[in-house]
Amino acid sequence: MSKDTLKVSGVKYSTAQAGYFEKRRLTRSAGIWGLWGLAVAAVISGDFSGWNFGIDFAGFGGMLIAFLVLIVMYYGMIFSIGEMAAAMPHTGGAYSFARAAMGPWGGFVTGLAETIEYVATTAVIVYFSASYADGITQELLGISLPPWLWWVILYVAFIALNAAGAAISFKFAIVVAIISIAILLVFSAMAAFSGLFSWDRLFNIAPDAGQSAFLPHGIIPILFALPYAMWFFLGIEELPLAAEESHNPVRDIPRAGLIARTTLIVTGLLVLFLNTGVVGASEIAGSSEPLLDGFRAIVGDGAAAVLALFALIGLLASLQGIMFAYGRNMYSLSRAGYYPKFLSLTGKRQTPAIALLVGAIIGFVALVLVDSLGGAGGVAGAIVLNIAVWGAVVAYVLQMVSFVLLRRRFPNASRPYRSPWGVPGAVIAGILSVAIFFGFFINEPARPAIAAIAVVYVVMLAAFAIWGRKRLVLSPEEQYAVSGGLHRDPQADGYGGIVEDELLALDGKDDPRL
Repeated sequence: MSKDTLKVSGVKYSTAQAGYFEKRRLTRSAGIWGLWGLAVAAVISGDFSGWNFGIDFAGFGGMLIAFLVLIVMYYGMIFSIGEMAAAMPHTGGAYSFARAAMGPWGGFVTGLAETIEYVATTAVIVYFSASYADGITQELLGISLPPWLWWVILYVAFIALNAAGAAISFKFAIVVAIISIAILLVFSAMAAFSGLFSWDRLFNIAPDAGQSAFLPHGIIPILFALPYAMWFFLGIEELPLAAEESHNPVRDIPRAGLIARTTLIVTGLLVLFLNTGVVGASEIAGSSEPLLDGFRAIVGDGAAAVLALFALIGLLASLQGIMFAYGRNMYSLSRAGYYPKFLSLTGKRQTPAIALLVGAIIGFVALVLVDSLGGAGGVAGAIVLNIAVWGAVVAYVLQMVSFVLLRRRFPNASRPYRSPWGVPGAVIAGILSVAIFFGFFINEPARPAIAAIAVVYVVMLAAFAIWGRKRLVLSPEEQYAVSGGLHRDPQADGYGGIVEDELLALDGKDDPRL
C-alpha cells in the first residue's frame, strides 16, 4: 500500500488534491440563538400544514396519543444526537455518527437517508407554501399562478438566500422563527377567546362500529398517524449539520436542541388543540391549509388572507431551514467522496451553492411528478411527504443504533456532553422509530413512497459500490472514524495536511484502529 492511499473496510482513500479543503470551507457564524433559530425555523412549518392528515387516519384522540409518543421519542433521540454531535463536531451529522459506528457503508446508507429526508421535506414545504401563496394572491389580488411557477419562484428565492452566506442564513432563521411563533401565539389567543373553540369539534369524526369518539377508527391507526405527528418535530435533528458553522458546537448544539425542543412542544400542542377545536376534526383532516382555515373560521375570508400573509412566514422559515440541512448534508457526503466532489465546492461566500441547486432540481422534479399524478387529491398526493418521513425514520433508527455501538466501541472517546437518558433513551427512540417504520408497511397509501425510496437506494448503492467507494477522501468525518476518535475537532486539528498524511501512512494490518 502506497503512502498516498489507504484501504480499509472495503473502501479506498486517496490524498486530496492541493487546495481541496480550501475550496470547501465553511464560516463559523452561529451562536446558541442562531442554532435555536435554525432548529425552530426548520420545523415550524409543521404547525402550519401537514400534521392534520394524521387526524384523518386516527381521529383527534389517536393524533394526540401519537404526539405524546413522539415527545418521548424525540427527547431520547435529541439527547443522543447531542452527545454524538459534541463528540464529533463536524458537518456530517447522521452520516458522521454512522460512519464511526458502522463503517463506510453504514455511513453512506444513513447519510443517503438524510439526503432523501431533507430534499423531500423541502419539496413538501414548497408544495404547501405555493398553496398558501396562491390562495392569498387569489383572495387579495385576484391573481393565480400555475403551481410549477410558484415552485420555481420559491426554490430560486431560497437558494439565493442560503447561498448568500451562513451569517445571513442564521440571522434570517432567528427572525422568521420569532415571527412564526408570534403568529401561532396570536392565532392561539384569537381561537381561545373567539368563542368558536369547542371540545365537541375535536371529536366530530363519526366512529366506526364498536369504536369511540376519542379513537373513531380504533388503536391500530395510531401507527398511521405517527408519520404526520412527526411533522411537528421533523427537522430538529439537523442541528449537528451546523457544527462547522457554530462558534462553540460542543456547548451550543445540545443546549440549542433542548430549548428548541421545548419551544416546539408548546407550539405543537397549541395548534393541535386550538386549530382542530375551531375548525373541527372532520373538516381539518384533509385540509392543505389548516391554519388558514382556522383564521377563516375566526375572522372571515378577507381578513384571513391578510393574516395568512404572516402565516406563510412559518412555511418559508422551514423552507430556509430544511434547505440549509440538505445543502450541508450533501456537502459533507460530497466532501468525503460519497457523492460527486463538485457538490461540496463552496465558492467565495463559503456556502454549498451547487449542492443547494442540485437538491432543488431533484425536489422540483418530484413535485412535477406528484402534480402530474393528481396533486393533493390524486394517487401521489402524500408520496413526497411520506418519502420525507420514511427517510427520516431510517436515519433515526440508524443513528440510535450508532449511539449504542459508539458507547461500546469507543468507550474512552471524548464526550463533552453526555445524554441524560443514556443508552436506554437511544433504545426507546430507536424502538419507536421502528414502530413508525412498521406502520408504513401496513399502511397502503405509504407503500408507493417505500417503493420510490427502494429504487433510489438500489441505484445509489450500486453507484457507490462500482465507483464511489474507490474515491474517498479523509474529510473530518472520515478522520474521526479512521483514527478511532482521536481526530475529532477540525477546528483544532485542521483539514487535510499533517492529519491526512498521518492517517494515509498507516498500515491497516498493524494498526488496531483500522
